[in-house]
Amino acid sequence: MSDTMGKKKLHIALFFGGNSSEHDVSKRSARNVYDGLDKNKYEVSVFMFAKNGYLLGNKDSMRIFNGEDEDQVLAEIMPKVDFSNPLANIQNISEVKDIDVFYPVIHGNMGEDGTVQGLFRLLNKPWIGSGVASSGVSFDKDLTKQLLTLHGVRNTKYVVVTPENRADFSYEKCSQKLGQVLFIKPARQGSSVGIYKVKNAAEFERALDDAFNYDYKVMVEEAIQNPREVECSVLGNRQPKASKLGAIEIPTGDEFYDYNNKFVDASGVVFDLPVDLPKDLAAEITQMSLDAFRILDNRGLARMDFLVDENNVPYFGEVNTLPGFTNISLYPQLWKVSGINYSDLLDQLIQLAIDEFNDNAKLHYDFVELGQEKLPDSLQKD
Repeated sequence: MSDTMGKKKLHIALFFGGNSSEHDVSKRSARNVYDGLDKNKYEVSVFMFAKNGYLLGNKDSMRIFNGEDEDQVLAEIMPKVDFSNPLANIQNISEVKDIDVFYPVIHGNMGEDGTVQGLFRLLNKPWIGSGVASSGVSFDKDLTKQLLTLHGVRNTKYVVVTPENRADFSYEKCSQKLGQVLFIKPARQGSSVGIYKVKNAAEFERALDDAFNYDYKVMVEEAIQNPREVECSVLGNRQPKASKLGAIEIPTGDEFYDYNNKFVDASGVVFDLPVDLPKDLAAEITQMSLDAFRILDNRGLARMDFLVDENNVPYFGEVNTLPGFTNISLYPQLWKVSGINYSDLLDQLIQLAIDEFNDNAKLHYDFVELGQEKLPDSLQKD
């Protein structure tokens, strides 16, 4: 397929949906990305992972993109699927030919945890975002904290509670170590799903009960007193750059920047973009963002979230390796105020994916012929 200049368009396969709690958020992000991609440069196919994990082909995904009810489309398709085929869940990738770059816009598990990145690696094609290991570690808040702590990047204190050790972590024990106010959050979940701010034993136990619906590893984390939420967008591969910083002010009475604020009703949220911070504080947050990106071996894009306490001390919160691209998402907004518009940002992400793929293609994997196996005398058969 060619544009008016006769140059071949890159074929982008946009993946969205997923079986996580962020399924609908992903659909919004994907719609924005689809609309933002310059159709003079790109041919775009779309593939939606349904909530049951089944990957719809381009034609059926476009039906949902264009407003058809997702459940009705699935009810029509699923009875026809031959699940005796071990590739049934992903067979629809073959509906289109000659894909150049995969663009996952899948938030949460299966999209950010390395799962779909492993698929792209098997298919031997470039993809936007971090690699398999980097995605998996970055999606796990516990592993992220362990790695950043090892390298001296400041973050909040916490303990990890599992179904097996839950009896050892009462509210009283946790509050003695971490303070009276605690945050409960699944270790591998995003967009504030399953997160609670608790102040007593009853709230603590209820929050744990719900958090275990989303993960078997739950973080109990100290609360920062009257924190300010500050964000930084990072773009690049091995030489990343940071955007200007932004801050979020949530409505009075809300405990924290929750799912409703982020995706449902942001009318009461104030986005301070870019935010005016003391020079030293801004420099420290920017450097922490770039350090975290490198330590976690991120690629392409990531949004770094921070909490700043009353004394202007920043604490690293979490990394989002596939941040939202909805109308109110901070990642593209921060680049907009930093001088990169939406369409150019997408162009850069695609080029970064191609660059990373080409760099990895230069690596050597030597194969040594073993020949006939020779066992030591002690292992010789009788």
